[in-house]
Amino acid sequence: MSGGLFENTTIGFIGAGAMGTAMIAGLLNKNIIKADYIIAADPHEEKGEKLVQDYGIRFTTENIEAAREADVLVFAVKPQILHRVMNPLRGKVDHASLIISIVASAKMRTLVGELLNSRVVRAMPNTPAQIGQGMTVWCATDEVEDRQRRQAASLLGALGEQLYVDDERLLDMATALSGSGPAYVFLFIEAMIDAGVRMGFTYRDASKLVMQTLRGASEFAQVSGLHPAQLRNQVTSPGGTTAAGLYELEKLHFRTAIAEGIWAAYQRAVELGEEDE
Repeated sequence: MSGGLFENTTIGFIGAGAMGTAMIAGLLNKNIIKADYIIAADPHEEKGEKLVQDYGIRFTTENIEAAREADVLVFAVKPQILHRVMNPLRGKVDHASLIISIVASAKMRTLVGELLNSRVVRAMPNTPAQIGQGMTVWCATDEVEDRQRRQAASLLGALGEQLYVDDERLLDMATALSGSGPAYVFLFIEAMIDAGVRMGFTYRDASKLVMQTLRGASEFAQVSGLHPAQLRNQVTSPGGTTAAGLYELEKLHFRTAIAEGIWAAYQRAVELGEEDE
C-alpha cells in the first residue's frame, strides 16, 4: 500500500466521469489504497451503482458528503460546472490536507480563492489515462508539503506517467502538447488508414498496419534514446520510398502544420485560463 503514504487517508472524488473513474481504477489496480478509503460523489446514481459494483468503493450523490469525509479531495468535473460545484463547498474543505484538480484551465489561485484551502495541486492529464497510459503534468502551491506532494505523485501516477513542474504556466503548454496531443495522433492515424484504404487495403487490415506501426515506432524511439532525426535517417535510404514520402510531406509543410497547431492550442489554453479569472 504505497509504503503507508495513504494510511488512514480517505480520498474523495468530486465527479466520477471518465477521468475520475480511471484514477479510482488505477489506485485500486496498483494497490495504492483500499476501496474502503475511497468515496466518490456524482449526481448520476446509475454511475455510482456501477462504481460500487465494479470497485467496491463508497458513493454518494452529495458533494458535501464526500468533501466532509475526504482527507485528500480530487476535483474531476467539467470546467463549465466547476464554479457551481465549488461554491457550496466554500470554507467547508479546510480540513483537507490536499486538494487535487484535474479540471482543464482552472488555475490554482482560483481554486484556493473559491475553496479557502491553499494546499492545492493542479494537474493536466490526457485521455490515454483512461487505460492507465496517460501523461499527466502537475504543479503545486507552496503550501503543499513534501508528504502531500508524494501523495499527489502517487495518485496521478495511477493514470500513467506523471511529471512535476514548478511553474504553473507550463501547464498551458502541457495542455497544448500532451493534453491535446492524442487528438493530433488520432488525426494522423485516421489519415494513414485512409491512405491505406485508398491504395487497396481493407479498413481492418489498414488499421492493423497503422496501429502496430505507430506503437512499434513510439516504443522503439523511447527504448533507443536516439534523437528522432537519427531514427528517421535510419529508415530513409537515398532515392528510396521513404525519401519520396518525406519529400512530399515536407513540401506540404507537414512539420510546420504540426508546430502551428500546437501553438494555436497553447494560445487557446492561455485564453481559457484568462476567462476563468
